[in-house]
Amino acid sequence: MAASNAGNSAAANFAEREIEITRVFDAPRELVFKAWTDPKHLAKWWGPHRFTIPVCEVDARPGGAIRIHMRGPDGSIYPMRGVFQEFVPPERLVFTNIAVDNDGNPMIDGLTTVVFEEQAGKTKLTMRTRGVAVKDYAAAYLAGMEAGWTQMLEKLAAELAAQPA
Repeated sequence: MAASNAGNSAAANFAEREIEITRVFDAPRELVFKAWTDPKHLAKWWGPHRFTIPVCEVDARPGGAIRIHMRGPDGSIYPMRGVFQEFVPPERLVFTNIAVDNDGNPMIDGLTTVVFEEQAGKTKLTMRTRGVAVKDYAAAYLAGMEAGWTQMLEKLAAELAAQPA
């Protein structure tokens, strides 16, 4: 699902965007939840393909902070920070995700909700995220939001498959 603001350019159509992705993982709900809240796990799958995570700090509790820096294949760093608004193990996470520039100034104001449902030993994950560009140039980042999250969830599936049974 995508929301858009009217505008004359393609980037203006993505000044605000919301997506929802549902995926079933062949892993127990507690493990999938842990992969979202343990920085050792999170750093292995967060970010699109070919991105690495040199900084991953998670204080997994209501009001706790999250700080992640993604490093792109060209070496560029994409920092984000946020705060857990809801933390209900192993059922639900709600956190702000604020993409910032290298000086710490917000570029995108985001909110992500992740619901984890048990399904006969597997986990149905429903992730809804919304981003609003607070800088004009950040609208271009929102255009790739669905592809980026899809790649992240592909990496999460691979990370979960690599876990011992």
